[in-house]
Amino acid sequence: MVDRSTQARPAGRKDARRNYERLLTTARTAFAEHGVGASLNDIARTAGVGNVTLYRHFPTRQALLEALLGESLRGLKARSDELLASPSPHQALTTWLTAAVEHAMAYRGLVDALVESLADPTSELHTTCQAVKAAGAQLLARAQRTGTIRPDIDASALFSLIASVAWAAERIPAHRDQLLAVMFDGLHHRVDQPA
Repeated sequence: MVDRSTQARPAGRKDARRNYERLLTTARTAFAEHGVGASLNDIARTAGVGNVTLYRHFPTRQALLEALLGESLRGLKARSDELLASPSPHQALTTWLTAAVEHAMAYRGLVDALVESLADPTSELHTTCQAVKAAGAQLLARAQRTGTIRPDIDASALFSLIASVAWAAERIPAHRDQLLAVMFDGLHHRVDQPA
């Protein structure tokens, strides 16, 4: 499997680089307007290139998503690394969870694509999503060691919570903060909770 998590812009001809950038710009707009299921044919047409050019740069929808999201996913992982030095493990986790939910809400339908990528080792986003999951797991374990987060939650359950909150908040954005608060409350370890 090729690791595309550090996929760079194509070297080579100037027109190839220009087409690559136009495709990314057009895809960003199309995904913002229509979600990640936006027509790839429409993206190519709007960018002023043929389908062959689109698929030369991005052989799959996942490859296009990786190009659009790879940097921000790596930024989410980097943010977790910074938060590992925070004096409050609980606050570090909630700060990161808020950022993770926000990221998953970037485009309609993105939550499903990210969840599928975690489960599919052949996906272009898999490696990057796994790194983000591992980073979140570190923050979770650190907060659990302080006794502020329930010990019966693992990284997979945490990512199911992130996906659930993002999915629901994507549909009713006005509920995002309330849904986050409920998630944080549910993660909180109470003294009367069994360990």
